Amino acid sequence: MVRLAGPSTPYDPTYHLLTAPRALRKAIEAERPDVLELHSPYLASFFGMRVPREFAKVRTFVWHADFIDTYLRPALEKRVSRAFTDRAVEPLWAWVRSISRSVNGTFVASRSQKAKLLDHGCERVILVPFGVDRGVFHTKVGRDDALRRELLEDRCEPLVVAVGRFAAEKRWDTLLQVAERAHAKHPFTLWLFGDGPERAFLEREAARLPFVRVGPFEKSRERLASIYRAADGLLHACPYETFGLGLAEAVACGAPVVVPDAGGAFEQAREGSSFVYRALDVERGAEALLALFDEPVRDLRAAALDNAEDVPSFEQYMRRMLAYYTDFAKEPRA
Repeated sequence: MVRLAGPSTPYDPTYHLLTAPRALRKAIEAERPDVLELHSPYLASFFGMRVPREFAKVRTFVWHADFIDTYLRPALEKRVSRAFTDRAVEPLWAWVRSISRSVNGTFVASRSQKAKLLDHGCERVILVPFGVDRGVFHTKVGRDDALRRELLEDRCEPLVVAVGRFAAEKRWDTLLQVAERAHAKHPFTLWLFGDGPERAFLEREAARLPFVRVGPFEKSRERLASIYRAADGLLHACPYETFGLGLAEAVACGAPVVVPDAGGAFEQAREGSSFVYRALDVERGAEALLALFDEPVRDLRAAALDNAEDVPSFEQYMRRMLAYYTDFAKEPRA
């Protein structure tokens, strides 16, 4: 692993920008990789696209952050018309198109993102859903009752969890509004697991809402899998997911989910163990969560366990990616 120094971003200092084009080019020329994957649509792609082909004959773009519709469009549409927003973000889509034209393939992990990129004129867009570590996230072991008692802490059942980066785009504000409205009709316990710049906000909200607990960033994937299995359901509110890895992990562990009807989160819904609501609609979200509580537990868990087998593994994901890279290497682009 080669690390290049770069400044941290203002909102989340754990994220950094790649601002060293000479160091980047020197590293790539030294490694001469079989494949150069561009993951960031910012300066990393700008610099990476300018590395001569002789040093990286195959290059790809992995679109795993919808930076335009996640960050810019919602902020603009609060202030100006949709038509003006469309014009304002068009130069950014032109930049994304230029990246897609320069690579052998642009990989996306959800059907909705593939359709979006194609609609915006991107080329060679390939759908390969991410996978999860099925050695960790699975249903081969049962619910850990001791862990469940620890999480409930003598509070009300059901036990609901929410997992993800504590950041504004995950719409934790909407999630808490959904939870508060549902809790007024059916008490339950809600645990939030993750970390990020919105931790302080979530901790303040948890102090206001006694049924909400904010957990630490769970470093143990095995314990996280046990938390998924111990829960009666997972609540999610982000309509901007390009895949929804935490949701996929939860489904793989046999957890029912409550998800918005947009983005990669919606594509993690499975018939019989998922409850879908109109994205960012607090009332409909509360109704969906209450519907989960009303479902017969035996039927719901049986469906969730069946659906767990439908989640692809990380190995399956990598085999598909490597197959594309092998094909690309046979027909290198000029």
